[in-house]
Amino acid sequence: MTDKRVNWFKYAAPQTFFLLAGRVVPWFAIAAAVLTAAGLYLGLWAAPTDAQQGDAYRIIFVHVPAAWMSMVVYLAMAFWAAIGLIFNSRLSSMLANALAPTGAWMTFLALWTGALWGKPTWGAWWVWDARLTSELVLLFLYIGYMALHAAIDDVRRADRSAALLAIVGVVNVPIIYFSVQWWNTLHQGASVSLTQAPSMAPPMLVGMLVMSLAFWMYCIAVALVRVRTIILERERHAAWVRRVLVAA
Repeated sequence: MTDKRVNWFKYAAPQTFFLLAGRVVPWFAIAAAVLTAAGLYLGLWAAPTDAQQGDAYRIIFVHVPAAWMSMVVYLAMAFWAAIGLIFNSRLSSMLANALAPTGAWMTFLALWTGALWGKPTWGAWWVWDARLTSELVLLFLYIGYMALHAAIDDVRRADRSAALLAIVGVVNVPIIYFSVQWWNTLHQGASVSLTQAPSMAPPMLVGMLVMSLAFWMYCIAVALVRVRTIILERERHAAWVRRVLVAA
């Protein structure tokens, strides 16, 4: 009887992961496009107007998923950076490096849409609120990670140095998440919680969840495309890379 178990460790090799990523990227990209279209329809047209904020609240369908992903991507980046640092895994460090620009974009998008939402609701584009400030710190951590990595010529030493920064910066993620509970802030509490019933109408909730899933698909697709580019750059002297470039 043959053993049909999948050996997942084989995908730790850059060459094998490069081929796998190339096969799955189109599926994640298509899913992101379809879910984004559905989520925007639900959020902009199907969801009812909020009784207090009017239609200004609809930016929540972009703002909240972006804010969630800014934290999720950072945790993923720090995780792979730590794996690369502890086990000297080249692919793990490449994954961390690929996730950083996507996380920075999600953080910037969360801050920008938050400003657009804050103006009609708070009367100001920006306030030094605990959550906004800690989210801004998250953007600086992403930028610092990328800047530190780019400043060191030796790639392996750059991976290790940037990994240490990413790991230390993880402490900021729970500060962002629990800031509305730990301090008296202008920012509203969570509308969706694992321990409590949602505080929003079902059409709003469905639109929020669909857009969140769309952001997941987008981040995965973009990160995989970027890590494939990084693999080609770092493994450019390998024979298999030359074959790929010739075939392309």
